[in-house]
Amino acid sequence: MNMYASSARLCVAFRFKLVVVCMLLALCTVTMAPLAWSQEGASVSSSGGAEGGNPSSAGLQFAAGISNFVYFPAKLAFGIAGGVVGGLTYVFSGADEHAAQSVWTTTLYGTYILTPDHFQGNQPVRFLGVADSKGGSAPAR
Repeated sequence: MNMYASSARLCVAFRFKLVVVCMLLALCTVTMAPLAWSQEGASVSSSGGAEGGNPSSAGLQFAAGISNFVYFPAKLAFGIAGGVVGGLTYVFSGADEHAAQSVWTTTLYGTYILTPDHFQGNQPVRFLGVADSKGGSAPAR
């Protein structure tokens, strides 16, 4: 077997996987961005018209987008690990749902996507979720 032929196949396979991942990322961006835009338009923004297209607004949007490249994977990994640890807590605590729920609330809720409002201080950034004041759990906004 030719060593160069097998390395060429590996290179082609790697490129194919890279193209597939990029296509999936593009598909997710195209399908989820309009949903996020429609939700932002429905709610009243507390930024007072910072979406007007001025340079400051563009800078905040750029900073939010770039920071999400680091923040979102970290929060997602933390949430997935918290889901697993919460499940193990449920099993090893003798099916105590309250114990598992406290782990799930802390790890699964919170801020997943940073927006310009977070950078302006209009919304808090909550890496850890907080329990609802009624005793239940609610996602942090």
